[in-house]
Amino acid sequence: MREAKFGIGAIVHHRFRPFRGVIFDIDPLFNHTEDWWQSIPAEVRPAKDQPYYHLFAETDDSTYVAYVSEQNLVPDEDEEPCRHPQLDIVFERFEDGAYVPRERVQN
Repeated sequence: MREAKFGIGAIVHHRFRPFRGVIFDIDPLFNHTEDWWQSIPAEVRPAKDQPYYHLFAETDDSTYVAYVSEQNLVPDEDEEPCRHPQLDIVFERFEDGAYVPRERVQN
């Protein structure tokens, strides 16, 4: 396992697809279904042995949740906040180009 390149709250852009998003969770290795992974065309299917990120993603037209391999993400150059409607659930504020997570209550 290697250390994740991006952290919670970072804004990233997909390397090949036209969307950007905010990272809200990280899997150190692939942690989705085999069917999902196999649905990606073999010529662009990412390796499983790398961090995978859960994103609040957005395009010009929509917002959604995405699961993306580290190899397909780059830092976002926009430096503008995102508009995803679920950001307020996980993050407290946008500051210095990233989102600050809310404090979690431990049970």
